Amino acid sequence: MRIVVDYNMEEVQNIRIDSALYLGDYAVRLQFNDGTDRLVDFKPFLTKSVHPSIKKYLDEKHFSNFLIVDGNLNWNDYDLIFPIWDLYQGKID
Repeated sequence: MRIVVDYNMEEVQNIRIDSALYLGDYAVRLQFNDGTDRLVDFKPFLTKSVHPSIKKYLDEKHFSNFLIVDGNLNWNDYDLIFPIWDLYQGKID
């Protein structure tokens, strides 16, 4: 099986999160450096995960404590992080 991803690597390397606002119920509004604005719902990902290191983020106090590090969302010193391109597209699995 061959997986083909259709994106420009230069584009991906230049995409950064400028701001992130936690709205509640595991939804985060992201503003990217190219002006793109996305609302990302992390709830489906968190609720279907069975791994304890991810399930702990179902505590909203813990989940809402993220930082922007090097242009990406980062929880607890890289304990939880997502590919920037997935966040940019507004889809996480």
